[in-house]
Amino acid sequence: MLFAYVQDLNPLPVGEYALLSTVVAALPVLVLFYLLVGRRWLASWAGAAGAVLAIVLAWLVYGMPLDMAGASFGYGAAFGLMPIGWTVFAAMLLYNVTVETGQFTVIRRSIGSLSRDARVQAVLIGFAFGAFMEGAAGAGSPVAICGAMLVGLGVPPFRAAVICLIANTSPVCYGGLGVPIITLETSSGVSADKISIMCGHQLPFLSCLIPFYMVKCMCSWRQTLAIWPALAVGGGSFALFQFFFATAHAYGLPPIWQLTDIGGGLFSLVTLALFLKFVWKPREEWRFPEEAQSSGFGARSADKPHDPQSEHAREEVEQLLRSALPALNSANAEPPLTVGSVALAWMPWILMALCLVGSGYVKYLETDPVTKKSHALDLSGLKTYYDIEIPGLHKQVVRAERLIPPGTPDEKKLESAVFRFNWLTAPGTPVLLAALLSMVLLNMTWAQMKAFARKTAYQMRIPIPTIAFMLGLSYVTKYAGMDATLGVAFAATGVLYPFFAAMLGWLGVFLTGTDAGSNALFGGLQKITATEVWNAHHADAMRHLTLDQAQTLICTANSTGGVMGKMIDAQSICVATAGTNQVGKEADIFKAVIGHSILLAGIVGLLTALQAFVPPFTLMVPK
Repeated sequence: MLFAYVQDLNPLPVGEYALLSTVVAALPVLVLFYLLVGRRWLASWAGAAGAVLAIVLAWLVYGMPLDMAGASFGYGAAFGLMPIGWTVFAAMLLYNVTVETGQFTVIRRSIGSLSRDARVQAVLIGFAFGAFMEGAAGAGSPVAICGAMLVGLGVPPFRAAVICLIANTSPVCYGGLGVPIITLETSSGVSADKISIMCGHQLPFLSCLIPFYMVKCMCSWRQTLAIWPALAVGGGSFALFQFFFATAHAYGLPPIWQLTDIGGGLFSLVTLALFLKFVWKPREEWRFPEEAQSSGFGARSADKPHDPQSEHAREEVEQLLRSALPALNSANAEPPLTVGSVALAWMPWILMALCLVGSGYVKYLETDPVTKKSHALDLSGLKTYYDIEIPGLHKQVVRAERLIPPGTPDEKKLESAVFRFNWLTAPGTPVLLAALLSMVLLNMTWAQMKAFARKTAYQMRIPIPTIAFMLGLSYVTKYAGMDATLGVAFAATGVLYPFFAAMLGWLGVFLTGTDAGSNALFGGLQKITATEVWNAHHADAMRHLTLDQAQTLICTANSTGGVMGKMIDAQSICVATAGTNQVGKEADIFKAVIGHSILLAGIVGLLTALQAFVPPFTLMVPK
């Protein structure tokens, strides 16, 4: 049988080394980074340019037929739209329903009234509520809304921005109902369920550390240790819930990991609120000595040059704050909170949790308990998902010989290309159902429903195309073998690579602005590099892990290390300055958090290295 394309990892051999081929393989990512950081293009346009360059290089340098390169891009872009884009859209729609009907204001007020101590407020709002916001909506909403809430409670704007940037780290892997993990599964081929378990064996350590770390950035050691019970309860309860939701399916329960941030944030909020009310209170209420209030949001510095990224972030923040925080822009008195009003405000999110649990149960039924393989259920002639083979690409690409283990059957040497249209169990479907139920519960009119759908579509005009272009780029490099060329080069770091895997993810988030973007770009690369390192060092350094375990660990490190780059990416910095009325101080905030970002990413890298080489930490890697 003739195949359309056989991968060549060194299409430009010069001398003994594949240096020129490596440089060419890296060009799409380098151009993407240059356009994002150097030229300040919008992520969607930069992603499109990088994808076009990848297609051209795959065709002219790697010798991949142009129609196959185009099919690879279309395959990846389709995954970017379904289930990832679908999930992002549905999550933002539900969020908009709660905001526009006033329910989000009730939630915000109920949390802001729990304590007057600025340190405790930072944990409640910046960390716990921020985690809830990250899981529910993502897209910069935690930094913008939580930052503005803290400023409104008397926290100096600069400190509020730094606090929220640091807090919005460990929850990011499960942001937007787990979009980064879904993206990493799509780009690497490693099961999202395995990735979630691995995240659950890394992130809880960070979740215990982050509240302490962020409060220490606010005040002295003595003042930080004075509220250690609140830090232990707030961070510990979130970490416990994070571990449970991330790993529940490993213990026979249906997969519910998409709810990790939402459930963990709520659990932390409730646990800490009850602890403060019935068990413990700070001996002295600590406040910042200066009261630096802000008036209005998103004011633009007159001498600041036009920056499309900053302008887009500012526009999004202004929309978020006008709707979600009306009390900061109006002197009108708000009605008193009641148990009924608070319960109604939380009801859309409770409905979403129930719908997602139901979706997880359907996925559980789709999995054969013996073989662990998935099969579509038949619902009166309608299947729960459909597998669609990509014409001209499926089983037409032969992997490079170096990537094929000895003794591999010929059939296994071919790259599959099957798009799974999982219309029922994609997270976006149960979330959309919850949004529709919430609209009925809150007595919304048909005109309001259409208006919310149009608003959500407008908000997603940048994020969803960006995801589609990033995954399209990733799939072109995957099928052409370009990411394999880079993977072989990165494998030269040897046993140090588990540490650098986390740092590569950190770099990806810093430059692309999202954990999902970094996972889309580097997921396949991480898997290939893990394979190369394992093959070279399994007999000595990595003898405690199987190949599958090594791939799971290294790919997950891209996401868990990447979250620490979230506090320094351009989008987050712009959102933080706009949300706290400090437009023009982006450089100052960047300088304030860059050291924290590198230190925390290094901690993830060290933890990854321990889990790769040192028992009993190696036992934490799922089989």
